[in-house]
Amino acid sequence: MYMSVAELVDAAKTTKKPIYELMIEQEMETSQSSREDIIKTMGRNLDVMEAAVKKGAEGDGVFSTTGLTGGEAVKLRDYRATGKTLSGDIMMQAVQNAISTNEVNASMGVVCATPTAGSTGTLPGVIFTLRDRLNLTREQMIQFLFTAGAFGMVIANNAGIAGATGGCQAEVGSASAMGAAAAVEIAGGTPDQCSEALAMAISNLMGLVCDPVAGLVELPCVKRNAIGVGNAMIAADMALAGLTNKIPADEVIAAMDKVGKGLPKALRETGLGGLAATPTGIRMKEKIFGKSRAKA
Repeated sequence: MYMSVAELVDAAKTTKKPIYELMIEQEMETSQSSREDIIKTMGRNLDVMEAAVKKGAEGDGVFSTTGLTGGEAVKLRDYRATGKTLSGDIMMQAVQNAISTNEVNASMGVVCATPTAGSTGTLPGVIFTLRDRLNLTREQMIQFLFTAGAFGMVIANNAGIAGATGGCQAEVGSASAMGAAAAVEIAGGTPDQCSEALAMAISNLMGLVCDPVAGLVELPCVKRNAIGVGNAMIAADMALAGLTNKIPADEVIAAMDKVGKGLPKALRETGLGGLAATPTGIRMKEKIFGKSRAKA
């Protein structure tokens, strides 16, 4: 098992194999499953992602039972149709895909946690936008997911991916880094550039707190995936252009771990600090759960 980004990158350079291939081989060894079965399983993950991307942006959209989130992927769809987006249609397509997926999650729909349910929109936001941008085949999209998984595995083993232990930097930050690294490889970048993209993506979201309103993975979680997908694509482009992070990826991951452990309890998914503790956030919690339970 690859325990560091440096080890993963070195293996890719030494064997002259893409990172997705190293991940497939590792899965074959650890699970004792066939290559065909492993790829088939990842294909099912891709199908779940695609269904969520589509569902959230169809018709009037989807809505959570709490009423906190929903219908905004459709607004983005309609806004994109005007041709007047400030960020460009490619970026806003990625944002739409991300928000659509997270709205499906909030509405109790089926999603693929990548790496968590709270960060579930970031990778689909990237991959389905790149599908259209780069004319990716299904095989390439599955390869993208294996590459993302390889880097996500390293992050999880060295810093964790849960908001409860490391803040939202560990969830959306990790997802953004995974998406950035995988985007670089699928676009023809080198293993070193994948590493740089990951490092820049995490660095940009370092210290991001986890402060869900009412303790629910809706506000501000849904829109933080929009930031995650934008950050991933920007970091990937910077790496492909030859920019470097200066601080190595493994050191960035270690720093994220240290920062996460230093966050106070109120900012680690407890719903007690940040936006959750604002007057409006408290009123929302009371409306959903009742005043007596909200104060418990």
